[in-house]
Amino acid sequence: MSKPVFTHTQDQLKQIAQDMLLFAKEKGASDAAVEISEGEGLSISVRKGKVETIEQNRDKGIGITVYIGQKRGNASTSDFSRQALKDTVDAAYNIARFTAEDDCAGLADAELFEMAPRDLKLCYPWQISAEEAIDIAKRTEAAAFAVDKRITNSEGASVHVQQSHFVSANSRGFIGGYPLSRHTIAVAPIAGKGAKMQRDDWYSSQRNPKKLAQPEAIGRYAAERALARLNARKLTTRKCPVLFEAPLAAGLLGSFVQAVSGGALYRKSSFLLDSLGTQIFPEHIQVLEDPHVPGAVGSSPFDDEGVRTQRRDVVSNGVLQGYFLSTYSARKLGMQTTGNAGGSHNLSLLSSNTKKSDQFAAMLKKMGTGLLVTELMGQGVNYVTGDYSRGASGYWVENGVIQYPVEEITIAGNMRDMFMQIVAVGADTLVRGTKQTGSILIESMTVAGN
Repeated sequence: MSKPVFTHTQDQLKQIAQDMLLFAKEKGASDAAVEISEGEGLSISVRKGKVETIEQNRDKGIGITVYIGQKRGNASTSDFSRQALKDTVDAAYNIARFTAEDDCAGLADAELFEMAPRDLKLCYPWQISAEEAIDIAKRTEAAAFAVDKRITNSEGASVHVQQSHFVSANSRGFIGGYPLSRHTIAVAPIAGKGAKMQRDDWYSSQRNPKKLAQPEAIGRYAAERALARLNARKLTTRKCPVLFEAPLAAGLLGSFVQAVSGGALYRKSSFLLDSLGTQIFPEHIQVLEDPHVPGAVGSSPFDDEGVRTQRRDVVSNGVLQGYFLSTYSARKLGMQTTGNAGGSHNLSLLSSNTKKSDQFAAMLKKMGTGLLVTELMGQGVNYVTGDYSRGASGYWVENGVIQYPVEEITIAGNMRDMFMQIVAVGADTLVRGTKQTGSILIESMTVAGN
């Protein structure tokens, strides 16, 4: 696919945004906010060496929010013609007329907007044809099949290429936007036959295609993971230490974010209500948010509302220092936005006890005897109570050495206890989306089996 040649330039998108804000003002809106985006992408998948899907997408869209005092209305369109822009503003205005007043509705305060956004180098177009993408996917899958004859099948390999740009603007003077990209190579091989089959997967995802892992390395590693799961056993019910492999540890960090996000807090549907300034992790745990890492997937100079983002300690020495708030949720809580409309940015969970040598093997030794979890199933997290119960599979470990794979078990605990019982964080750091952490060792959980 060639370098992104978007139909519109950034300046043209900015002009459309300003036109829409003018239409809204002429209509009688007291405030308005608009976002315009345009993108192109390529997605291909192959299975057992044969092409299954080839999709090329070009899309564009405009969303506008119109305020009449503290009444709010939204409308969207994919038509950029002048008449369609006016019609969309009219639609949003008419919705606002008939909605109830909400004393927390409205744009952020003008002084919070990022008026001079820095360039964080977030767009790396991948000049790749469908044929080249197919070749990469085939190489990835072929590498998985080549590892061992026991790799008998595959759920396929895929390559996704996406580049887009956007402009966000509002009636209080904010206007900003930039191009961004995200590219992924993934594969899911199947080992064994019949009732004893096991699958696993691996992927690499980056803004810059040059930083993607080699297709052959992704395929080999995914195959090794699937093979290691063959001849899995069940466990009897017990309490033991649990080591969450790094990709799953990022999910624990995600659960923490959800529990301290504005929506859950003002609805009183979080087990971490009123936890600001309290100890929720052990003293050795820090959680850092850094939105300004050049080229990172979670980087952004401003949030979805145009509010400037900032580097901050979310958790310091185990104590919660800040929530994740948008303008609306902050007003609901009587607080100020933290620049997190749209979610967290480049979150790292760190332990002051972690040494460079605390790689995966060292983490198994720290655990000694217990359960290494490599896959979780189901949505068994109750954010109101913190109760955690999920189907799992992984490996039973004794004296720091993996003994055999296990499956059809459930791990259970309460997230408040799980967070406080984090004994160690590995140096085997992995980035998954906007989260980064090594493997996480929890002192004790209930493992339910036979």
